[in-house]
Amino acid sequence: MNVKQRTIKAPVSVSGTGLHTGESVTMTFHPAEEDHGYKFRRVDLPGQPIIDADVDNVTDTSRGTTITQNGASVSTIEHVLAALVGLEVDNVLIDLDGPETPIMDGSSIKFIDAITNTGFEDQEADKEYFHIPYNIHYTEPDRKVEMVAMPLDDYRFTCMVDYNSHVLGSQHASISTISEFVKEIASCRTFCFLHELEMLLQHDLIKGGDLNNAIVVVDKDVDEEELAHLAKIFNRKDIKVAPQGILNNIDLRYQNEPARHKLLDMIGDLALVGTPLKGHIMAARPGHAANVAFAKKIKALIKKDKGKRRLKKYDPNATPVLDTVDIMAILPHRQPFLMIDKIMELSKTHVIGIKNVTMNEELFRGHFPEAPIFPGVLQIEGMVQTGGILVLKTVPDPENYLTLFLKIENARFKSKVVPGDTIVYYCDLTSPIRRGIAQMKGIGMVGDRVVVEAELMAQIVKVKGNEA
Repeated sequence: MNVKQRTIKAPVSVSGTGLHTGESVTMTFHPAEEDHGYKFRRVDLPGQPIIDADVDNVTDTSRGTTITQNGASVSTIEHVLAALVGLEVDNVLIDLDGPETPIMDGSSIKFIDAITNTGFEDQEADKEYFHIPYNIHYTEPDRKVEMVAMPLDDYRFTCMVDYNSHVLGSQHASISTISEFVKEIASCRTFCFLHELEMLLQHDLIKGGDLNNAIVVVDKDVDEEELAHLAKIFNRKDIKVAPQGILNNIDLRYQNEPARHKLLDMIGDLALVGTPLKGHIMAARPGHAANVAFAKKIKALIKKDKGKRRLKKYDPNATPVLDTVDIMAILPHRQPFLMIDKIMELSKTHVIGIKNVTMNEELFRGHFPEAPIFPGVLQIEGMVQTGGILVLKTVPDPENYLTLFLKIENARFKSKVVPGDTIVYYCDLTSPIRRGIAQMKGIGMVGDRVVVEAELMAQIVKVKGNEA
């Protein structure tokens, strides 16, 4: 049985302070449609720009993960994304009235609680996982960072941290399946070393920092005067060094809480791949920069895999989703300008169409009759008509609409098409349809050969009755 995508039942808000900006911020999770993914919306900015939670939008990893798009940024997103992945929620729009998510207690648990309280809603579309096909490695020798993703029919994590600290030592954390995240990982808080804390304070870089939202590891000798100074900064009566080698502001929730938090960060950063994963992720000494670089490597493989999946063989015995008669009930085109014969697959985001090229077509009387070649412009037309089916199926009365193509870019013709060939067109949306405008990538193949590809933009417009 296929796993369905899911969103949340109703909007829910959390409020707090940004760790680095010190600004109060309210963050609201909204239900979102299928295949929406995770998106942030800066409601405090003109036009309320949207930022996709996409690894290609990462602009900073120095003190958390920051993404930027459409002239807007959102910082410290990893704890929020980890909560969504841990709850196996696929589609959410996240409103923010500031530039940074609230730090809360330094973990994901407050987000988990809020989202759980509002509840979940299964959607009709299946969840499409990317199964790690083979071992994928990433290393940073100078930092002794090692990461590997291995094939597994689940989502498993193993993390090791080692900072050459006599306090932390070498720590390990793991979960055998993502369903363990809420209980084992979500409440684990961020941490920093005392020398880092002092540097950040000196440079005014943690304006929202508080000893309630971080574990402070004491990695150097510290005297009473310094502790008294920290107590004054954080408005505490007094601060001591606990036997575990941390400031006594909070008690550890787990002996290996720092390692568990690094695992939490890794889950959040890898959410930027944009696709649910199946595999075993193992990491030694991970950090935001390494996580993002690793995510980019996985995303590149996903793109390559999607291209390979288009190479599947056309089965002439398969029952089409739409035959020629069905197609003519949707498209206004007729012989000799109807350029597709069958639709083999059709979803909300993709369509596969078939064009059988025969010598009987009128065009071959005048287009290279001694060496017949199917014209490139008509190859594009077949792709356009295939994509038109995808767009027109979004309205209940497609016969009353026209598909007008607004733009064709990066068209390439890679191999000639001759009579007897069967072109298989694959069109995939590259962004959600908005206001009747669709953007898609199209590829035409004959057997294992890519013969044509292009990026298309189209708009559907209503006409009176069936005049089209």
